[in-house]
Amino acid sequence: MTPSGSGAPSLAAWLDEHGEGLIALRRNLHAHPELSGAEHATTELVEERLRLAGLTPRRLAVGTGLVCDLDPDGDDPGVPAFALRADLDALAMSDDKDVPYTSQHPGVAHACGHDVHTTIVLGAALYFAHHRDQLAGPVRVVFQPAEERVPGGALDVIGDGGLDGVGAIVGLHCEPKLDVGTIGLKSGAISSAADMALIRLVGPGGHTARPELTVDLVALAARIVAELPMRVADRLDDGAQVKLVFGSIHAGDAANVIPTHCELKASIRTPSLPVWERLPELVERELVGIVGESGAIVEIEYTHGVPPVVNDVAITETLRRAATGVVGSSSVVTVEQSWGGDDFAWFTREIPGTYVRLGVREPSGPTLDLHAGHFDVDERSIALGVRLLVEAVHEHFRP
Repeated sequence: MTPSGSGAPSLAAWLDEHGEGLIALRRNLHAHPELSGAEHATTELVEERLRLAGLTPRRLAVGTGLVCDLDPDGDDPGVPAFALRADLDALAMSDDKDVPYTSQHPGVAHACGHDVHTTIVLGAALYFAHHRDQLAGPVRVVFQPAEERVPGGALDVIGDGGLDGVGAIVGLHCEPKLDVGTIGLKSGAISSAADMALIRLVGPGGHTARPELTVDLVALAARIVAELPMRVADRLDDGAQVKLVFGSIHAGDAANVIPTHCELKASIRTPSLPVWERLPELVERELVGIVGESGAIVEIEYTHGVPPVVNDVAITETLRRAATGVVGSSSVVTVEQSWGGDDFAWFTREIPGTYVRLGVREPSGPTLDLHAGHFDVDERSIALGVRLLVEAVHEHFRP
C-alpha cells in the first residue's frame, strides 16, 4: 500500500532503496543485544548512523541512549516538537531461535522487539534527514535506554531534558498477537502498572532429617508463593485487579541441608491506579502475616515500578488517521488494555502521547509470545512501522 499524505512517493522510493538495509540493521542489533544500562554498542551504532545522515544526536548523561532533533527549513522555534521514541535494551534470557541472526551474547536476547523499535525510529529519522522538505514541524527522536529495568530509563530521558520543547510523543511496540499489516490503537490506559518485590528469608538452617528443629525456609517460601497472591487479591474489592507472580526463587544447593537464606522475586501488576498506590503496604502486610510465628526473619524490598500508560485521545486519533493512510481502515483495530508494563508511562504523565501496537505476526504463522526465547517478527513490519511514523508526523503538523 502507498501511504497517503505529502511525501508518499518519495517515502516509497526511499524504502525500496533502503528497506533491505533496515532489515540488516535490525538483524545486527538482534545478534548483539545489550542489557539495560549497558547499551553502549547499540547507542554508538545509532549515533553513527544519525551523524552519517548529517544529524547531531546528543548522548544522555547516563552514558547510553540519545536524543536527536530534526528541524525543517525555516522552522518557527516556538513550535513544540513531535517526539518518536524507541527503546534500546534487551532481556537477560536465552535466544532459542535457529536463525543466522541469533544472539551472539549468551544469556541476552532481544525477545521483546526493541531491536525492531530502534530500527523503525532510526529509519524514520534517516528518511526525514534526507527529505527535510517533508518536515512540516520539528521532530525529536528519542532512543531510550533501560526500558526493562524498573522504574525505567524513561526517567533518565526526562531528567536529562529529553522532553524539553516537546509537545507530544509517540511510541510503538511489537504485537505478536496481530498479523503484520495490522495496527492496534486504544485511547486511555493501554498497559498496566508493573512493580517488583524482592523478599529475603533468613533462618538458622539445619539438617533435612530434623526440619522440626529449625525453620524450613524452602517450605516457608512455598507457602509464600502459594498464599501471598491469593491473600493480596482477597483484600481488594476486585481481586482480578492484581497479578502477583513469582519469577525467581533461590534457596540452598544441597538436598540434605535446610538453607539459612532464601530469596524470592516477584512482579506485581495492576491496571488500576488506585490499586497501584495501595500495593506496597498491602503486599508487606500480607507477607508478614504468612511468615507469622515461623521464626524466620523476613525483609522485603518493594520497588514501585511504572504506572499504566495512558494514551491521549487527540494524539491517538492522529495515529488512527495515519494508520488508516498506511494500512487502510479495516486493518486498524482497537486493542485491549494489556497486563504488561512499559516505562513509556512516564512520558505520557508529562506530555500527551500514545503507544501503538504494531502487528508483527506472520499471517497464518504461530503466535510467538513476548519474553520467550523463540520470539521473532515478520520483518515486513519494519517498513510498515517507518511508514506509520512518517505519516504520523505529517498528520500531527497538518493544518
